[in-house]
Amino acid sequence: MVEKTVRIIPAPDPNPVKPQYTPPPGACDGHCHVFGPVKKFPFAKDRRYEPPDAPKEKLAALHAHLGLSRAVLVQASVHGTDNSAMLDAIKSSKGAWRGVAMVAKNVTQTELQRLHAGGVRGVRYNFVKHLGGNPELDAVENMVARITPMGWHLQLHLDAENISEQREFLRKLKIPFIVDHMGRVSARNGVGQPAYRQLLELLKDNPNAWVKISGPERVSVSGKPFHDAIPFAQGLVQAAPDRVLWGTDFPHPNVKWMPNDGELVDLFAMMVTDDATRKKILVDNPTKLYWAETIKKK
Repeated sequence: MVEKTVRIIPAPDPNPVKPQYTPPPGACDGHCHVFGPVKKFPFAKDRRYEPPDAPKEKLAALHAHLGLSRAVLVQASVHGTDNSAMLDAIKSSKGAWRGVAMVAKNVTQTELQRLHAGGVRGVRYNFVKHLGGNPELDAVENMVARITPMGWHLQLHLDAENISEQREFLRKLKIPFIVDHMGRVSARNGVGQPAYRQLLELLKDNPNAWVKISGPERVSVSGKPFHDAIPFAQGLVQAAPDRVLWGTDFPHPNVKWMPNDGELVDLFAMMVTDDATRKKILVDNPTKLYWAETIKKK
C-alpha cells in the first residue's frame, strides 16, 4: 500500500513588524491556531498537510507584540478532533483565550461539557475541498441541536462556491454561525460576483449569520499588501457591523503568500477606518460570542 504524501507547509514570517495602528484594550485575535509541539501533541494521521510547530508560547509572544490581549483558538484539521493542544493553550491563558473545537459526529455529551469547561464555545466544520470537502449536513444539524443549550455557535470554513450550494442550509440555521475568511471569495471576480453578493444577502437576511474579515491573503489575487481584499471586507462590515470578527489566522496554513502579522493589523485599520467600529469588531463582538458570561455578570 502506497502511503499518502503529506504536504509540508512553511512557517509564518518570523519578523512581524510593529503595527502603526494600536488596537484598543481588550482587542481579540478572533481567528488563530496552535500547532503542536508535535512531540507532545501529535498531528492527526489523516492530515492533509504538515506545519512546523506553532506552540502557545509563540502565539502569546506574537499577540504581546501586536497589542492583542485576547484570542480565539480555532481547531485546524491538522490536529483533527484531538483538541488537546488547543485546550492546553487555553488553560495557560487564564481566561484570555477561548476555543472552537472540531468533534466527531458521535462525540459524547460528557466530552462536549468537558470542552465547554475548557473554554470552547463553538464547533468548526470544513467544507473546503482541499481539506476533505463537505461534512454530512444531517450530522451538522444534529450537532446544532446538541450545542444550542450550551450557547455555542457553528464556525464554517467554506469555499466560495459553497455559499451558493449551501444557501438554503445556511439561511435556516437557528444559532449563530460564522463564515471564515470572507467566504474565501476571489478578488479576481470583483464585488459583484454571485458568491459575495449571496454572502452579503445572508448577513442581511439571517440575524444568526456572522463573518470574519480575516484571510485577506486568501481573497487577494494581487499579493502583498493584499489591498484588493479591502473592498470585500468593507462591504461585509457595512452589511452587519455587529456580526463581524477579525483575526490574524496565525500561523497561516496553506496560503499562497505568507503575510506579515504586523502588516495584517495595519491592513485591518485600512479596512475599518473609524475607531468606534474598530472597537466593536475587536472587542465588543468577540465578547458577545466567547465571553458572554462576563456580560451577564455586569
